[in-house]
Amino acid sequence: MSKPIIVGITGGSGSGKTLFMNSLISQIKSASLLSMDNYYVEISKQKKDEEGIEDFDRLESIDHQQYIEDLKKLIKGESISYKEYTFNNSNSKSKIVTIESQPVILVEGIFILYIHEIRELLDLKLYIEAPDYLMMKRRIIRDANERGYDLNDVLYRYEHHVTPSYTKYIEPSKKWADLIIPNHENFNTALKVVSTYLNH
Repeated sequence: MSKPIIVGITGGSGSGKTLFMNSLISQIKSASLLSMDNYYVEISKQKKDEEGIEDFDRLESIDHQQYIEDLKKLIKGESISYKEYTFNNSNSKSKIVTIESQPVILVEGIFILYIHEIRELLDLKLYIEAPDYLMMKRRIIRDANERGYDLNDVLYRYEHHVTPSYTKYIEPSKKWADLIIPNHENFNTALKVVSTYLNH
């Protein structure tokens, strides 16, 4: 098998990068998906802030080395397995996920452009962009539905964890993107362009 095309997808929390990734993979003939969301360090080892709240938006909150190793295996044509991360959501049970290498590998995560060793592995780098108010709205809905956080918890994390990390790491990494995709209302045109290119 020839070397796969590695497509990196990043953006702020709530920008719509996961939705774009899922939409893209549904339109590509043969693709694997590797999300950084499943490489968080276990919650007992996550650093807490001065209020005793775990901060999942630090660089150190994610096992980047394991993420890089697994991505390199996929690039070499090997399959990988990992335990799904549930963010301490008692209503969700983690499962073992196995990913097979495919001609296209979609790589998603908030730090994928910031971390040099990951960035160098990407053939196409996409940055999903959205206004702050939309990112916060989407974050509130997602964290309530998928992670069981209440509104006060979400707003606290957004102010004290998400925003500082976005300002320091994520937004500046936009300079390394090949394409910046606005997601104010939808990303349909960009989705069509990227999927057509990858299928070709």
